[in-house]
Amino acid sequence: MDINNEEITSSKEYQEFLKNNSGKGTLNIRVSSASQALPIINLKVIVSKEIGKYDVIFYEGYSDSSGIIPPIILPTPKLNKNDLEVPKGISYSIRATYKPDNINETFKVEMYENISVIQNINISLNNLEEL
Repeated sequence: MDINNEEITSSKEYQEFLKNNSGKGTLNIRVSSASQALPIINLKVIVSKEIGKYDVIFYEGYSDSSGIIPPIILPTPKLNKNDLEVPKGISYSIRATYKPDNINETFKVEMYENISVIQNINISLNNLEEL
């Protein structure tokens, strides 16, 4: 379900999630093939997190002509000075789908407050000549 769904935003589980994750981190996604030599255009990306009984979608979109997804701001646990050695993070799922090659892969990414995480997604394509 989309993050803008009122059923989710008003749920006790989601409100508790926001309370425990009041920080913000930035997720940057780059999509490519051939060991990052060729950007993949129009690869669909869904960033989600299971919260209670919901699989909450925080972002859904497509890679641009450079294989880039716009920066995504995600809730994270607040950085506590006592946690500097092992900061608390939160895991999100990234589902990448590409119809021409029937690609449907899932990746996990750990997010932290005030950190820009770069997730490179390198996918082998069957139809490289179509790029």
